[in-house]
Amino acid sequence: MAGDGARVFGDVLVVDVGNTETCLGLFRNGTLAGRFALTTPERLTPDEAQLSARQVLAVLGHAADAPHGAILSSVVPILTDAWVTALRSVSETCPLVVGPGLKTGIRMRYDDPAEVGSDRLADVVAARETYGAPVIAVDLGTTTNIEVVDGEGTFLGGVIAPGLRLGARALSQAAARLPAIELRAPEHVIGRSTRGAMRSGVVCGEVARLDGLLDMVMSEMGCVAPIVMTGDDVQFVAPLLSHPVQVDTTLTLRGLYLLWARNARS
Repeated sequence: MAGDGARVFGDVLVVDVGNTETCLGLFRNGTLAGRFALTTPERLTPDEAQLSARQVLAVLGHAADAPHGAILSSVVPILTDAWVTALRSVSETCPLVVGPGLKTGIRMRYDDPAEVGSDRLADVVAARETYGAPVIAVDLGTTTNIEVVDGEGTFLGGVIAPGLRLGARALSQAAARLPAIELRAPEHVIGRSTRGAMRSGVVCGEVARLDGLLDMVMSEMGCVAPIVMTGDDVQFVAPLLSHPVQVDTTLTLRGLYLLWARNARS
């Protein structure tokens, strides 16, 4: 990994608490040694979070000594304190928490930078570090996020829309006769069953929306930019897009490590 991250050594635990999944990654000498995904619970005690962290460290082959550092991104405020307490217990230093006051190395044109979600910020940092500028990062999760960096490396802002699974769940819950569906690439745009029609509507609808939004974003940017995509279901959504995209499933975790490297005391 190039840049600031390459100059910092030791084991670092990064934790990304999302609305649906909580992802943990262990970086060893700047390289992602392994990652693990857990279902995000509605509530969590510090002891439960610490147990999860220690179990994941063991699964990832970490030695008995504590990681040199840790960093937390959380978009679920009710769980943040539990994870801060847990990471303080399992690492050698107090964990960094992504938020206002953290050095990012990114110029921002956002009206209020404090409003930018920690996961969005991590995506922007990793996308610019890895792919240069300009660049567009797309993250498929509970929300579908599009982040935009211009040719000078400035974060211009982005787009936040309901995510693929949120749309599918809302469709089945709002209409009594529509079933829950498995999300995967449909065989046909014209569905030949109710489930097939729903799958086409949700998946192909998301693809059409993304293609349209990307066209609009690049038109407003005034240039064509490389697109990097990460998040849930990216493996079957990306090939359906008309735009060329680079799939990068570790983008957010790498962004968190870069943020840690830029802010931790060496």
